[in-house]
Amino acid sequence: EVQLVESGGGLVQPGGSLRLSCAASGFTVDDYTIGWFRQASGKEREGVSSFSRSDYSTYYADSVKGRFTISSDIAKNTVYLQMNSLKPEDTAVYYCNAIVVAFSGLEYDYWGQGTQVTVSS
Repeated sequence: EVQLVESGGGLVQPGGSLRLSCAASGFTVDDYTIGWFRQASGKEREGVSSFSRSDYSTYYADSVKGRFTISSDIAKNTVYLQMNSLKPEDTAVYYCNAIVVAFSGLEYDYWGQGTQVTVSS
């Protein structure tokens, strides 16, 4: 069973930093993408950043470029999102997402339970 366990959310003042972690378990293939989405109250879920294990590429939404950094510990199957210079508009529930490509070629989509990030003075 694939599991994504998130941690690291919390309350921080504007300009502060937080680091989110997503520990993935339950799959052994090397073809997967793990990333972060967020959903603010009353808004649609949006993609924030992702890391592709197959080619080590990364993606960032324009709104977080230069402030957020995604990294991974392959041995631990853990992806981190370092969030610096946080703004009140970064306030949202952050969800870890994994798209895993099985040996059959089928893709499977998994979600974590979400962690709240609140940026407020």
